Amino acid sequence: MNRPVHFEIPATNPEAVAAFYTELFGWKISSWGAPEMGYWIVDTGSDGPGINGGILRRQHPAQPPVNTVEVADLDAAIAKVAAIGGQVVVPKMAIPTVGWLCYAKDPDGNIFGIMQSDPAAH
Repeated sequence: MNRPVHFEIPATNPEAVAAFYTELFGWKISSWGAPEMGYWIVDTGSDGPGINGGILRRQHPAQPPVNTVEVADLDAAIAKVAAIGGQVVVPKMAIPTVGWLCYAKDPDGNIFGIMQSDPAAH
């Protein structure tokens, strides 16, 4: 727990970015959910340490890549973010078949995700 488990890469042209990383690193990238969701799952492989991630349609020009950390209790982590000088910028939301997720900023303005897996989904 409390380790990075997922990354997200925003892209204006996700299909081109997916092709780039597939060609560069051999990642397996596939659409997730309905096409209008605009989300692609990135499988980086299973050789050695590493995490998998996603590519999503960029929502605004300054949207940064995001790393997500898994926690045992998302509500407790959300409360702690504000208590220690951070800010929740996207409230807790359900991710069907996965768990719950929110996005926060650290005191320096870096955005990161915090996720609690749904045990029923595994």
